Amino acid sequence: MPVHYVVLDTNVLIAGLRSRNGASFRLLSLLGGQSDIQIHLSVPLVLEYEAVAKREAGALGLTASDVEDVVDFLCKIGAHHDIFYLWRPVLRDPKDDMLLELAVAAGCQTVLTYNKRDFQGVERFGLEVETPYEFLKRIGEVK
Repeated sequence: MPVHYVVLDTNVLIAGLRSRNGASFRLLSLLGGQSDIQIHLSVPLVLEYEAVAKREAGALGLTASDVEDVVDFLCKIGAHHDIFYLWRPVLRDPKDDMLLELAVAAGCQTVLTYNKRDFQGVERFGLEVETPYEFLKRIGEVK
């Protein structure tokens, strides 16, 4: 089975923490162990995950400690990358450039996000942009 190298936008993480019914939660539940999905991380992305999740913790029904546990788990299973170059600005939303830089540096195939329009033009870097549902459907995890 091929390994799928991906970068998760923060909105995917938050959606997965918000509800157990959606594709984001299904995606998160597949990570770790013998999964064929490999997430890639950078320090700025992990810091964003933590900051946004802690800010939303009350609405998510989580404590700060819960958020730290989730982030620690992602750090444990994710492939870590130092990013030494900046192409900014490339994307419509400059905050998303760090995801593009990470995906290219890590050799990822896919950026998973709910803001696909913010990633227009990443095809020139050999990347696909998909929602969690589109990705899970493509790899045969949902019908």
